[in-house]
Amino acid sequence: MKKLVLILGDQLDIDSPILKNLNPKTEQVVMIESIDEAQYVWSHKAKIVLFLSAMRHFAEQLEERGLPLIYIKQSPQSIGDTLRDLIPKKQFTHLVCLEPGEYRLKCEIENVASEFSIDLEMQEDPHFYCSRHEFENWVAGKKELRLEYFYRLMRKTHNILVDKEGNPEGGQWNFDRDNRKPFPKKGPGLIPPPELFEPDDITQEVIALVEKKFPKHPGSLEHFQWPVTRAQALQALKGFVEHRLVTFGIHEDAMWTDTPFGWHSLLSSSMNLKLLNPREVIAAVLKAWKKDDLDLATLEGFIRQILGWREFVRGMYYLDMPQMALDNFYDHQNALPSWYWTGNAKMKCMQQAIGQTLEYGYAHHIQRLMVTGNFALLAEILPKEVCDWYLAVYVDAIEWVELPNTAGMALFASGGRFTSKPYIASGAYIKRMSNYCGSCQYKPDVRFGEGACPMTTLYWNFLIKHRTQFEASPRTRLMTANLSRISDTDQQAIVLHAKGLLADLSSL
Repeated sequence: MKKLVLILGDQLDIDSPILKNLNPKTEQVVMIESIDEAQYVWSHKAKIVLFLSAMRHFAEQLEERGLPLIYIKQSPQSIGDTLRDLIPKKQFTHLVCLEPGEYRLKCEIENVASEFSIDLEMQEDPHFYCSRHEFENWVAGKKELRLEYFYRLMRKTHNILVDKEGNPEGGQWNFDRDNRKPFPKKGPGLIPPPELFEPDDITQEVIALVEKKFPKHPGSLEHFQWPVTRAQALQALKGFVEHRLVTFGIHEDAMWTDTPFGWHSLLSSSMNLKLLNPREVIAAVLKAWKKDDLDLATLEGFIRQILGWREFVRGMYYLDMPQMALDNFYDHQNALPSWYWTGNAKMKCMQQAIGQTLEYGYAHHIQRLMVTGNFALLAEILPKEVCDWYLAVYVDAIEWVELPNTAGMALFASGGRFTSKPYIASGAYIKRMSNYCGSCQYKPDVRFGEGACPMTTLYWNFLIKHRTQFEASPRTRLMTANLSRISDTDQQAIVLHAKGLLADLSSL
């Protein structure tokens, strides 16, 4: 017996179960840097650097522990083809790995094992509260799959924010209504900066490599300061809990020019690379809640994103793939405007959300959902092009979390499979939650004609076009009720103006 133990770039946990009790005489660890992984979508330079630097730092840890490691730098082949070369050369009889975070990689690894007739041991990833099997059991027999009920189950199962009888702390399960406030009119004020990390020698070497090898890829590396080690990730967690958690909830949906991070934690990339375990993140915020008497609404809002939504979308991803990647409920076919890759849009909200994404590889959930995602849905852009963009430009984007959020939630491409309504809004919402509109040439309260906000025009056009669908649901009926306040003449003008916008999205 000779085992090949595969560690993928988003599985950087030194305490991984597949590394425990490893026998150097019969087991060999392999890590593969594949150029293909950076190019199958046009990845942001910062995302490539984050993965490669974190992998190289992790490889150093493995070597320091004396584990037998084959580290393949910059393979010109895919991960699957690299394994196809390695397995017969070293005569491996077994392949061991954790379940990948992308369906295509899972299939590729299974295909490789089948081709060589070797035993494949693909273990559950322990960095989730809910296993795939447990999620499938929860889904069984349900007519509707909704986060809220799954989240309550997770709270009870793991005894988080519940009393001895299983009732929610504070008397309610969800404090979302308390966490939707914009910044004050004068702006956010002084926000303690997140923990950022100067690139060390390894990271600087990777930065130079990426600039040379992927010069035309989108994004900047000027501000690359993401955590690339376990120690840095723990420091980032500590800094958030001590300095930023206190006001996270109130303004978690708020946006402001030149304020790329707000009060957000910036821990998602570390959790998705498995440098942090979500259990220790939740334990840290619960400890701070007790110690510092933090606002329960803030705490619950943060925990819901991790224990609730993060677990839920991962379950849905593996439940619905590969169909999820093909879904296109509205049959949208428009091409993604080129300014999604440059930020050179006329709309200030797009300039800000995309501009900071290109600069840092980051935008928070409202910028992703209600600015870039909202526009993509209203502009009838082909879901695959939008999903590829999201997967490419964010440093924390791995398909298990990116695809359900983009296709299922932002674009409603799954047709309400696990969301109760399309998340759409006019320019009025962006004006309320940000200061973007103040310096924009478009006016959020103008529905059509000169100076009309494209987001507003396309919003009303979308409601007119899909009026029957929206009126059929109590969750969306109030939105179409507002159409009755718009005259037939104005509705016709909206549709005509929208037709012109949809024909030339690149000019907006």
